[in-house]
Amino acid sequence: MWDWLPQWHTPQAFFLAPLAVAGVWWSARARNRPTAIFSSLQGLKDVPVTVAQRVKAWMPVIRCLGLLFLTVALARPQLGITETRVRTEGIAIEAALDVSGSMEAMDFSLDDKQVTRLEAVKYVLGEFVAGSKGSGLRGRANDLMGLVGFGGTAYSRCPLTLDHGAFVDVLNSLEVPRLIFDRQGRPINRELVQEERATAIGDALALALDRLEQVEAKSKIIVLLSDGESNVGVVEPEKAIEAAKKKGVKIYAIGIGHTGQAPIQVEDAYGRTVIEHISVSLDEDLLRKAAEETGGSYYHAENTEALVEVYKSIDQLERSETEQAVYTEYDELFLIPLLAGLGLLLLEAVLMATRFRALP
Repeated sequence: MWDWLPQWHTPQAFFLAPLAVAGVWWSARARNRPTAIFSSLQGLKDVPVTVAQRVKAWMPVIRCLGLLFLTVALARPQLGITETRVRTEGIAIEAALDVSGSMEAMDFSLDDKQVTRLEAVKYVLGEFVAGSKGSGLRGRANDLMGLVGFGGTAYSRCPLTLDHGAFVDVLNSLEVPRLIFDRQGRPINRELVQEERATAIGDALALALDRLEQVEAKSKIIVLLSDGESNVGVVEPEKAIEAAKKKGVKIYAIGIGHTGQAPIQVEDAYGRTVIEHISVSLDEDLLRKAAEETGGSYYHAENTEALVEVYKSIDQLERSETEQAVYTEYDELFLIPLLAGLGLLLLEAVLMATRFRALP
């Protein structure tokens, strides 16, 4: 691309500019000294000033401009065309996000407001991908990002992509399955919700591995985030962990929240929002095993601030390798001020030697 601001090969030449101005001023001052002395100029007051006299008064200015243009030419202005070539070895990151019922526990906060675990996770994961100055996350501009959501079943929510805006949109659309009531207040999807509110960690890992196998990348990792225990699914978590180890895929596992009782908002049969306390438990042993056996790391985050620090750590550990080479070709522009300066000096010399020549 063009660098519209010129470069100066010899900027030291600009130090000559004050000397040129001072020299012209001293020369003009010397020329204006009287060569003949009259007793009185009273009779010349009414003599009109001609155009030639007005033009002649500008001769020092023309000489000064000519010298300044020559100074610019000596500084050698250059206009460059810069070409940047970037080679990136990106990372493929598959985020496996738990959307089981316990992720509705309201023990996290955003901007001093109590929110669910899922809301906090979506917010921080979005900043991890897109970047945020406030949280200190740099973003994953060069990395493929994919998303698997899992409860009782694992689904691929977003394929591995560099379109991070689309990834964040899909991420923000994730919700925990909820009961739907008919007009009489009876739930019509109770069995489905009960199934989807379970946790199938093995299925989530297996699906994430399948998605990563379809792309080429310098490094492939899974960021597994869960707040529960694996209690359903077709694939046993241990077998999925072993498969990830064989394929060289690292698992960064994040345990969310605490165990015990946690507040949760629910709707009763009349559509009213009420607070209940549910029992939650976290299988840290399984998450730790998944991380240690694949060369990743395990983290535990009980609040939003801790979750941000977790993603900062992952951000530091897994960075894309980027090589950038910059080539610049310069066009010399000194000829323009050189011709302008010589032209002005020549014009001044010719006029002073002809039309404006003074005697003696």
